[in-house]
Amino acid sequence: MKLADLVRELELEVLAGPDLEREVTGGYASDLLSLVMARAKAGQLWITLQGHQNIVAVAVLLELAGVIVAGGIEPDQETRKKAEEEGINLLASSLPVFELAGRLYQLGVRGIDHA
Repeated sequence: MKLADLVRELELEVLAGPDLEREVTGGYASDLLSLVMARAKAGQLWITLQGHQNIVAVAVLLELAGVIVAGGIEPDQETRKKAEEEGINLLASSLPVFELAGRLYQLGVRGIDHA
């Protein structure tokens, strides 16, 4: 499924979105950056509550399809700017992580790990 389809279906806010036509191969949910680096895979969509610039660095390192900051958390302007500069799709949702993961699963995105 393309990221643009998920944005539309889940009414996600696009904070930085250079490539919404990117194919999403799965999902991962965690707030522990070291765990994300160890377990998430390229092409996955990462759900987190973190809103700082380190999420962009992890997404770049792993070549993730994008990052969704859940729970109504608002990433700061520097994080948004860094995501745009690095070509990372940065999205936001007011939904809690658990509900967002469930909705992604219903839409066919698999491989989400709740850590």
